[in-house]
Amino acid sequence: MDEVARVVLAMEQHDVVEEVMHFLDRSGRARVVATAADDRQLIEAVRQLEPDAVLAQPSLVTDGVLAKHAFLAVDTRETVASLRAAIDAGARGFFVWPADRQALSEATAGTLAAPVTMDRRATVIAVHGSRGGVGATFVATHLTRSFARRGRASLLIDVDPMFGEVSAALGVPDDVHTVGDLLPLIGELAPVHLDEASWTHPEGFRVLLAPPTAGPEPLDANAVRRIVEVSASAVDAVVLHLGRALDAVTLAAIASCDRLVEVVSLDVLSFRSARRAVELVEPLHVDERVGFVVNRAKRSEITPRDVERVFGSEPLAVVSVDRSVPRAQDHGQLVSPRGRTGRAFDRLAARLEEPV
Repeated sequence: MDEVARVVLAMEQHDVVEEVMHFLDRSGRARVVATAADDRQLIEAVRQLEPDAVLAQPSLVTDGVLAKHAFLAVDTRETVASLRAAIDAGARGFFVWPADRQALSEATAGTLAAPVTMDRRATVIAVHGSRGGVGATFVATHLTRSFARRGRASLLIDVDPMFGEVSAALGVPDDVHTVGDLLPLIGELAPVHLDEASWTHPEGFRVLLAPPTAGPEPLDANAVRRIVEVSASAVDAVVLHLGRALDAVTLAAIASCDRLVEVVSLDVLSFRSARRAVELVEPLHVDERVGFVVNRAKRSEITPRDVERVFGSEPLAVVSVDRSVPRAQDHGQLVSPRGRTGRAFDRLAARLEEPV
């Protein structure tokens, strides 16, 4: 048996193929046994050579061709279309050349001892607010608490490296681990690593904080997908707190979720921002998984009924203005679960566990 991974490499750009091939050969951990410039050449090479791994541009992969082979998606740019194609083809990771070349080398070498895909048991909910101030952090934290109240092992992951407000919202101590501590372990990430890096809230759910913006390794789309995959195999409910910007990290989290909760307030600007966000994620085919939560609802010319008129579906929940919220937030606390707001989130958690 070869001591290095046998690889079929398929990309349209000949110069990039040469770069990747020479880099992998020099690494001593992988050997390119064939190259392909189109889907037909790729199919034939895979059929004849039975490689350990296929490194390919997602646009060259035909549905079902790589079902029995480790597929690592490689492209020179990270676009929504490329990410979507990689996900549809069952890619184990997405790598931008040459920025992710070291991670690509490690992932390729790892295909020799191909890990068994983890069984997903968790419901994964992504919470997004397209406009600042709508309360996405408030919704994500209270929703996670409600899942825990329903007896679910629950994990809240802050996937917003720019602002990362979950820590302040929950009064998390300064000396706890973050997602940043997991990044060097992405290739071998396991549930035990999540346990070690997450912090337990007094109300029973666990929290994985966003990495520091000045950390040694940036949070990327590949890391997000792996963290969600491992988390979903270890707990019953995963809540992803997303950043406002629809960048590669946020899009990877959305593509990995079972339900996308878009938080809106009852004003025109919030509706416009949410509508634009929904349009931008259309290539991810999440239409049927998107639901809306109205936060801080109060008497206004715009009403919760307008959600159905504008977005085509009634809101999953309407959370009314609660005068106890500002004081709780100032102290890094959640509002009482027995009040009107707490009960609204309990109902929302139950609804999100229903089949779409």
